[in-house]
Amino acid sequence: MGLTEQQLYLYLAVSAAMFTIGTIGVLIRRNAIIVFLCIELMLNAVNLSLVGFSRYWNDPAGVMLVFFVMCVAAAEAVVGLSILIAIFRNRQNVRVTEVNLFKW
Repeated sequence: MGLTEQQLYLYLAVSAAMFTIGTIGVLIRRNAIIVFLCIELMLNAVNLSLVGFSRYWNDPAGVMLVFFVMCVAAAEAVVGLSILIAIFRNRQNVRVTEVNLFKW
């Protein structure tokens, strides 16, 4: 049960839109939590394209790869949020432009 080329283009169009929104969010926003969420949005856009190609070629390897990527993303989210919480507790701020970890 594969996809047609037109359906694959829809998957890729949504994936490209999500990736573009995430890229713009990383470049424009200054809040570290929003930047972190935009990076996660970009990662999910790549996962969507992997699922689309996996269904187009009738190969379950892409879906299994997405499963492993999502597990790594969950671990990354835990570590990233714990770092952000530690920075907030020390600096009372999570703005990317105002946090300088190398300053004494």
